[in-house]
Amino acid sequence: MRILSIHADRMWYHATKQTKFAEDTDEKDGDMTECVVLFCCIEQLDERNPAQVVASATNNVLSRLAKLKVDKVVIYPYAHLTSTLGSPSCALTILKGLEESLKRASIEVIRAPFGWYKEFSIHAKGHPLADLSMTIC
Repeated sequence: MRILSIHADRMWYHATKQTKFAEDTDEKDGDMTECVVLFCCIEQLDERNPAQVVASATNNVLSRLAKLKVDKVVIYPYAHLTSTLGSPSCALTILKGLEESLKRASIEVIRAPFGWYKEFSIHAKGHPLADLSMTIC
């Protein structure tokens, strides 16, 4: 799993069009302030042990949130971080697992819909710790 993490003043998105892999959802819009945006990409290797990927990603994200003193997250599926994409079903399982795991840790979470084209706007904070790339193995 690859994650690009951005500490943001605000993240807004709107789902515009379904792909053939799109999940069914009525939640097409999201908006969050003072948050960390997680652009997430699931890789083929993640299919070996999705539960371990969720656990490791959760620990890494919680550590990052503690450093930034943030308790709000936007999970944003973003297939453009790898050339070895995992299957859509595995990706959705892991993203939903990460969402639930962070919620159990008392983090406020919104998850952008999987398999949709989306327009978005992000206002990054721009401090030395604002951007971070993570590889979860």
